[in-house]
Amino acid sequence: MLDNIPNDKEMIALIGQPLFNVWTRLCNFIDVKYDMEHLWNKGYRDWVYEYKYRRGGKTLCTFYAMENRFSLLVILGREERVRFEAHRNEYSKAVQKLYDETKTYHDGKWLLLDLTDDSFFPDIEKLLLLKRKPNKK
Repeated sequence: MLDNIPNDKEMIALIGQPLFNVWTRLCNFIDVKYDMEHLWNKGYRDWVYEYKYRRGGKTLCTFYAMENRFSLLVILGREERVRFEAHRNEYSKAVQKLYDETKTYHDGKWLLLDLTDDSFFPDIEKLLLLKRKPNKK
C-alpha cells in the first residue's frame, strides 16, 4: 500500500493532462459499473505508481503510471480467453494483434495496453465486461 496517494495535480504533472483525461474517463467507467477496492502501490521497475481495481481477492485491472506514460493491464484467464477468442472480431485489429503476440502464462494472458489517447476505450470496456460482469446497477 502506498502511504501518500497522489492527488489529481500530481498525476497531471506525472502523466500529462491528455493522459490524465483518459485515466479519469476509465476510472469513471469502472466506478459506475463496479463496486471495487482501489489499491495504490509503488510501481515496479520504471513505473512510479500502480493503481488496482480489486474485489474479493481478484483484480479487474491495473493502471500503471510513469512520466508521460500510462498503461492498463488486463489479465485474461482460461475462460476469459475462450470468450475473447469467440468474439475476437469485435475488438480492434490492434487489440487482436496484442492478444496474439502476448505470451500465455499459467494464470493467463497479461494484456498491457499502452494508452496515448482514448482510442482503445471501446476495447477496454469490452475487455473489462468480459473479465467481470458489473456489480452496480
